[in-house]
Amino acid sequence: MANELTGTIVFNTVGRAQYGFDVFSVNLQNDTPFQISHEHCLTDGTSVNFNAQFTESKQNQSIVFISERTGSPRIYITQPEKENPVEPLAFVSESLFHDRPIIKNEKLYFVSAHDPNVLFKSWCAVYSTSVNGDGNITRITPHGIVDYSPAVSLTGKFIAVASYGSRPWNTGNFRELDTEIVVFSDSKPEKRVVVSDRGGWPTWSQDSTIFFHRIAEDGWWSIFRVDLDNSNLAQVSTSPTRVTPSGLHCFTPVAFHDGKRIAVATRRRGNKFRHIEIFDLESQTFQQVTELINPSFHHYNPFVSSDSHYLGYHRLRSESTEGESTIPHLESLLSPIRNLQLLRINGAFPSFSPKGDFIVFNHIPFDHELDGIKIVRSNNSKCWTLLKGQTFFFNSWSPTQENVIYTCIGPTFESVFKTVQIARIEFDPVHLREDCEEIPFTINILTREETGNNAFPSCSPDGKFVVFRSGRSGYKNLYIMDALDGEFNGGLRRLTEGEWIDTMPCWSPKGDWIAFSSNRHDAGNSEVFGIYVVRPDGSDLRRVEVGKGVDGERERLNHVCFSGDGEWLLFTANLGGVMAEPVSMPNQFQPYGDLFVVRLDGSGLKRLTCNAYENGTPMWHAREGAALLRSGKGDEDVLKGGFEEPLWITCE
Repeated sequence: MANELTGTIVFNTVGRAQYGFDVFSVNLQNDTPFQISHEHCLTDGTSVNFNAQFTESKQNQSIVFISERTGSPRIYITQPEKENPVEPLAFVSESLFHDRPIIKNEKLYFVSAHDPNVLFKSWCAVYSTSVNGDGNITRITPHGIVDYSPAVSLTGKFIAVASYGSRPWNTGNFRELDTEIVVFSDSKPEKRVVVSDRGGWPTWSQDSTIFFHRIAEDGWWSIFRVDLDNSNLAQVSTSPTRVTPSGLHCFTPVAFHDGKRIAVATRRRGNKFRHIEIFDLESQTFQQVTELINPSFHHYNPFVSSDSHYLGYHRLRSESTEGESTIPHLESLLSPIRNLQLLRINGAFPSFSPKGDFIVFNHIPFDHELDGIKIVRSNNSKCWTLLKGQTFFFNSWSPTQENVIYTCIGPTFESVFKTVQIARIEFDPVHLREDCEEIPFTINILTREETGNNAFPSCSPDGKFVVFRSGRSGYKNLYIMDALDGEFNGGLRRLTEGEWIDTMPCWSPKGDWIAFSSNRHDAGNSEVFGIYVVRPDGSDLRRVEVGKGVDGERERLNHVCFSGDGEWLLFTANLGGVMAEPVSMPNQFQPYGDLFVVRLDGSGLKRLTCNAYENGTPMWHAREGAALLRSGKGDEDVLKGGFEEPLWITCE
């Protein structure tokens, strides 16, 4: 069918591959200090598991939680007494994103993004359904409103959320979201009451007190409380009161129903790890929990059982825990479009070989630095090293030659005058066999050293020319050079010109267009980018208006490339807002966010991914089913927990 979305897309997700989270608990009934033997793993060591809550079962520590084992965040439940102890909640809405599940009075409450919202607004909303799976799903959040982080009171009568309201997303706001704490009755969710104009991650103590986090005036993330008259939600008996002291960060609280304690994740001076502690509201003292067990791991988002006997959290799987210990180079994701396959690569800047049977990419090991170039079969069965070292980034496989790859030599994200050169790599495909680990190659530099920052090459479909971005004029614009000899022997011409940034070009499969990202519509602002297309001869340059009727000056559209038939553009964008409270996660890099596709005329916009990470550097191949994934053969990366606290959280 003409213009049908088919083929295979490969992309990377910044930082996410190293997580390997499982959910754990400790028994608070012990009189002795917490020891490592008291920590119990509640999940099965598969994929990334997080944001759990205990169920209402009194027989065991059953939990409902989020797992990414299908490639997208979905809701699962543990039932240790059954043959399959971890099961998906299949009756929950089809969605590329779920979060914060809670079971109360045989009802499941959760966040979902299955109901599309307008551009520049998150799709997050709170829903409920019966745990019996009767198929009736109720949207609790009013349409046009964005809600995060639901919490249900002890009796189940009341719900609190961190609400962004109906505002369009402030694109520069991805640290503290400036949400409100909103409360409503489960029976009358339309009657919403704002109990604090700033705050996130609410938690109930009984039915009358809510604790939440926000940044205090002195700059420390702290826990606040507000007391309600639960006979009349419109009556707030006190204004928000700060609970935790200055001098340390406290986030993501959970309240014990005895009204005397809260558990929080902390970040203290002199400690680079986030830990779970219990704060006594009467004595104003902290009790350490996870630092006594795992001092060198991050621990996130505590939760407690209804009887206050167990405290849970999620953290990295370690060698002491059974489960997955390696990271696949390629992972298949749930796709919203039937004939379009999505693959996540553990690396960056992937590019398909002409037939789609191999993918070249930049390897990113534990320390997050680019570490040379690798080639992997697109069924994930074998990986080879092409180049070693940290000075290579970006890759573009020649569409006509199985043995030619273009790449960049030099540092990333540098000024126009910093030396970055484009290189042509040639190798013999005969070395792409099982008994080889490293591939011999020759390398030819295509740009002159004195021309400054040259990067992001893309080869024409006939293999004769390369379009790239260069800063040689003092501004980053586009140039075209000979694919074999480069700019030497006079093989160079300028494609765009101006005092702005034109970057990341991609040649269409038909050869008729070159797409690129640019801030030429707001040249003084290096934070906004739109999509542009131009003919290879420099004519017909125009902007692709993706968000028609929306303030395009807020767009961050990057990493654009073409579909196999040249009719669609694939790109990364900030159009979907923020999907989760950033402070509740490891270091992540929204607001770029997600993958979208659009026709060349700006119509037919579709969202392909929907999560709380930054997805980027995608590439699209026309081949369908290019990766019927198989397990690797011992050359996958070892899971080491390569993630950090959000870099904007400091303890000074």
